Amino acid sequence: MPRTIWSGAISFGLVTVPINVVSATEDHSIHFHQYHLEDMGRIRTRKVCEIEDREVSQSEIGKGYELTKTQVIPITDEELRDLPLPTAKAIEIEAFVPLESVDPIRIGEGYYLQPAGQVAAKPYKLLRQALERSSKVAVAKYAWSGRERLGLLRVREDAIVLHAMRWPDEIRDPTELLPPPVELSEGEIEGALALMESMTREDLEGEEFQDSYTEAVAKIIESKREDRPLPEAPEPKEQGQLLDLMAALQESVRKAQASRGESGTADADIHDLEPKKTAAAKKRAKKTPAKKTADTGDAKNATAAKKTAKKTAARRPRSA
Repeated sequence: MPRTIWSGAISFGLVTVPINVVSATEDHSIHFHQYHLEDMGRIRTRKVCEIEDREVSQSEIGKGYELTKTQVIPITDEELRDLPLPTAKAIEIEAFVPLESVDPIRIGEGYYLQPAGQVAAKPYKLLRQALERSSKVAVAKYAWSGRERLGLLRVREDAIVLHAMRWPDEIRDPTELLPPPVELSEGEIEGALALMESMTREDLEGEEFQDSYTEAVAKIIESKREDRPLPEAPEPKEQGQLLDLMAALQESVRKAQASRGESGTADADIHDLEPKKTAAAKKRAKKTPAKKTADTGDAKNATAAKKTAKKTAARRPRSA
């Protein structure tokens, strides 16, 4: 059972839903400690008071705001909990919006909201079903860890999930990171769409979406524990220089189809790869057979002229 991170209530108009907040995710990564390589002694971080030059315990440590190098204002956890804000003890829903209207870059860590006791069961279910039926999400304010935050409430199966949200001024402007202006052909865009289609999935299940890094680290630890040779690193994939974008797209489509056991060629999926013939080119193509006919007629006329010349020469009287 995950531990409770925060307790309070969801404020939904005049409806109050007592809730407990628990983490919605788990960390399965392998974590390391720091050691002294000479004797493998554990390296630890100790908290030392700079004035007394001694290590202090956690019970002696509190928060403070530094006004100047010599003046610090102490702030207690109790003072932060008793802030004169409605969001200090409640998640205040401010609005309901379509999920598509929220930029995903603003959405952060997720938490499950658990109804706190039987009294919360009915209003909790009411809010969950209202969110589900409306196909909208709720945007709320709440205060944790010494700051007020925005949050997004949505439905996941039978639970309500709270996502931390970033304030608008916390999102950096990407303008200065954009590439210089370039031109794309319609064929290149069609090729990219064909590649996307060949890589489309209905879900995110499969070995492609497993944590290969953690598995590889676990194999290294197991090999060293049993004094066996370390697993060999796979050969890195060749990253050839991109010379022909269309060729790269076609090859990518072929590989994606092959990995999914599909037959066919990329040429069948990527349309309009060759420039379309212009009207002038089509006219020239139509005129070509006529030219050949004209050439054939000229040859026949030349042959007939030669025969006539021979007959005329045969009829002429021979000179003495």
